[in-house]
Amino acid sequence: MKIVAVTACPSGVAHTYMSAEALERAAKARGIEVKVETQGQIGIENRLSVEDIKDADVVILTKDIGLKETDRFKEKKIVKVGVSELVKKADQIVKKLEEMINK
Repeated sequence: MKIVAVTACPSGVAHTYMSAEALERAAKARGIEVKVETQGQIGIENRLSVEDIKDADVVILTKDIGLKETDRFKEKKIVKVGVSELVKKADQIVKKLEEMINK
């Protein structure tokens, strides 16, 4: 299973990166490949490639602020979550996504 994600928060600083780290830790703990693009104060970092998106089983988008370039994901299964929810509940979110994909 492979997850790609885009995280961003209203201030573009702490929660953008905290949510990315939480998701990466949770996915790694379950043996799931993940790549996270951050859209923070300094712009887009770790940009997802066309290949990353094509190979992904699911896309996680944070919903607290408008994200840039979301049209890249129009053909993919998308799950929207709050950035704070991703920070606090990344393990549960990854587990539910894994169950959903493996059905």
